[in-house]
Amino acid sequence: MSDALPPCPVCSCEYTYEMSPLLVCPECAHEWDPTAATSDAAPEDGVIRDAVGNVLTDGDTVTVVKTLKVKGNPTAIKAGTKVRNIRLVTGVDGHDIDCKIDGFGAMQLKSSVVKKA
Repeated sequence: MSDALPPCPVCSCEYTYEMSPLLVCPECAHEWDPTAATSDAAPEDGVIRDAVGNVLTDGDTVTVVKTLKVKGNPTAIKAGTKVRNIRLVTGVDGHDIDCKIDGFGAMQLKSSVVKKA
């Protein structure tokens, strides 16, 4: 294992560790590929990837990886919620997934907060 692992790109935790081939943050449980370019913008090749780096396509089923507060709703979307039949769009502010979530209705999500199921 290398002594100079980069900090977590999500929470900036310094205690990341290797779990081949990914790096993992023990504080926020974020997993990422250290060889992939880290950017919140859409990648140059136009491929949309989830929080772990898996390529997403229309119709995929994904799982929310962290609890999300929903504006105007007293309850949050809990981590582990499955979202079926997603549609990839060019959204506003990095929201690139169009979907319907049971109990919440239609909304857009960022690909950085979901993991392919």
